[in-house]
Amino acid sequence: MTAIDAEKIRAALASIKDPATGHGIVATGQLSEVNVADDASVSLRVDLVSPGFPLREGLETSIRDALAPLELPSLELSWGLKVPHKPARADLNRLPTVKNVIAVAAGKGGVGKSTLSVNTAMALRALGAKVGLLDADIYGPSVPKMLGAADREAGTAEGGSGISPALYRGMPVMSVDYFVEPGKAVIWRGPMIHKLLTQFLEDVQWGELDYLIVDLPPGTGDAQLSLAQLVPITASLIVTTPQEVALIDVRKAVNMFKKLEVPVIGVVENMSYYRCPSCGHHDEIFGVGGGNRLAEEFDVAVLGKVPINPAVAFGGESGKPIVETAPDGELAKALTAIAAQAAMETSKLSATGPKRSSLLRTVD
Repeated sequence: MTAIDAEKIRAALASIKDPATGHGIVATGQLSEVNVADDASVSLRVDLVSPGFPLREGLETSIRDALAPLELPSLELSWGLKVPHKPARADLNRLPTVKNVIAVAAGKGGVGKSTLSVNTAMALRALGAKVGLLDADIYGPSVPKMLGAADREAGTAEGGSGISPALYRGMPVMSVDYFVEPGKAVIWRGPMIHKLLTQFLEDVQWGELDYLIVDLPPGTGDAQLSLAQLVPITASLIVTTPQEVALIDVRKAVNMFKKLEVPVIGVVENMSYYRCPSCGHHDEIFGVGGGNRLAEEFDVAVLGKVPINPAVAFGGESGKPIVETAPDGELAKALTAIAAQAAMETSKLSATGPKRSSLLRTVD
C-alpha cells in the first residue's frame, strides 16, 4: 500500500466543497489540520463557517467517502469554527471588530421579535460563536429585562475612551434603556435616534465578534434607515405571526429592506400553533401558513416555526431565556435550530456575496 502522508490526504480532499459556500475546503484553508500517525491513522480538523452548522453531517459523509479508497486504519474528525466576513469600505467601517451584523425585524409589535433576538444571541454563544446584542428598539427597549441582572453595567470605558457595554453571562449588550430614567418615555426625533445609533456603533467597545444581533423596533422607521446608512448590515430576518393582518405590515418591512439593499435571509413564524400539554391537541390559534405564504411571495426561506408556549414568555419575564434554562427541551431546540440556520445563511452571504457596502442615499 502506498505510504500515507498529509499531502495525499489533502489531494484526496481537494475536490470536497463546503456545502454552504461551494468553496473547496482545502483551497480556502477550512481543512486546517492534517495529522498522520506512524500507523497511517489520520486526524483532521475542519473549520466550519457557522456555529451549529446544519450541513455538517453531509460534509462529514463527503470527507469520509473521499478518503475511503485510501483504506485508512482510522479517521478522526474534529470541528473548528471560522466565521467568514467581508470588511466594509474604510469610510463605513464603524464596526471593525464585528464580522457580521444580523438585524431582527418585524412589521408590527407583539410578534416576539425581541424574544427571538435574545434567544438567537444566547443560542449562538452556546454553539461557540462570539456574539453581541444591540437593542435598537429606541422607544420600547426590552432586551435588558429579558436578560435579567447584568454581570457588569454599561458605562464609560476604562481610560475614559468610549463606552463599555453591559455584560450578561459574558455577552456584550447595549441598549438605550441604560441611559434613560426608569418609566420615562423616550421622545426623540429622527436626528437624535441617528446620533444615538452612531454612538452605539462607533463608541461602544464591542470586542471581537462573529455576530452582532440587532433587535430593531417594529415597523419601518428612523432606526432602520439610520442603521442601514451607518453600517453594512450583513443580513436581516423577519419575525411574523401566521395571520394575514400581521403579514400586511411584514410585507412593508421586507420591501423596506429591499430598498435599503439589505438581504433578507428568511422568515420566522412565531406563535405558529398551540399544543395542549395535557391531551396533545394541536390548534392553529392565529391561522395557518402565514410564514410560508410570505416566504414564497419574496422567495426567502422559512427558518423555523415556534409554537405558543408560556415557558417562552416566562423566560423573557424572568430574565432567563428558554435556550439557557432548558437547552434540551423542544422549544430551545427549535430556537437553536433557527439561530444556526440564520448564522449559516449569514456566513454564506459573507463568503460568497458581493463586497459589503452601505446605503448612502436618502430613501423617500
